[in-house]
Amino acid sequence: MKKVELSDSPLVYFCEKKDGAAEWLLFLHAAFVDHRMYNAQIAYFKERYNLLLPDIIGHGESVNAKKGDSLDNMSGWIKEILDREGVEKIHITGVSLGAVLAQDFANHYPDRVKSLACFGGYDINHFDLSMQKENGGAQMRMMLKALVSVKWFAKENKKISAYTEEAQDAFYQLNLRFPKKSFLYLATLNRMVNVCETDGRSYPLLIGCGEYDIPMEKEAVKRWAESEPDCTVKIFEGAGHCVNMDVPQAFNAALEAFWRGKAEPDAHGFV
Repeated sequence: MKKVELSDSPLVYFCEKKDGAAEWLLFLHAAFVDHRMYNAQIAYFKERYNLLLPDIIGHGESVNAKKGDSLDNMSGWIKEILDREGVEKIHITGVSLGAVLAQDFANHYPDRVKSLACFGGYDINHFDLSMQKENGGAQMRMMLKALVSVKWFAKENKKISAYTEEAQDAFYQLNLRFPKKSFLYLATLNRMVNVCETDGRSYPLLIGCGEYDIPMEKEAVKRWAESEPDCTVKIFEGAGHCVNMDVPQAFNAALEAFWRGKAEPDAHGFV
């Protein structure tokens, strides 16, 4: 994939471009890793689609930030990437933190969204902050571990972030590269929460999580589905939080079925 540095920003993104009229896909990764968490998706989709995969600020190669750069600048930078690559509309997929950023982009630039798929996330426009408080103690303990040792943090974080041994090992190796100073960028996450209203969507929405994700996440998906009954919901069997890493084949198939409008109900009563 071609590596591109976005001018006047800390963002580095990776691009795989096909000749002809192939559709464009944008993948936004989870916290503490980088675009390589989508390696299985890159391998599967690169022959038939154009791909864009940025490293989120503070992650991967997007670490040369200047004063004033923050997580809530991501939507503007993503728009600049689309403009630079000549992309009018794009299918957007986000996992965990990536799901938050995907929604924030859709809030600001809905006319650039062809479809939106969010996994391991929550509805940022109608989030019950009490749900976050219920998980606050566990999050604080994880942050303290990170301040002591990124390696210690990564060993614990992989158990939360993935379910299969293979996915946990891959997540761990990526997490080891996360700089401690980048926790400062994650502190601005709430600037994007409960700021906008969902005023109807001009594009299809897919949401979901793994069957082994934490209870708070599964409840968040349930509430989101209730508030947007026209969305498609997918619960992945045999997966935890980062479903694309745990069950890449099922994940890839679900995305393609969604893009083609051919998603079908599964045993969970969702699709």
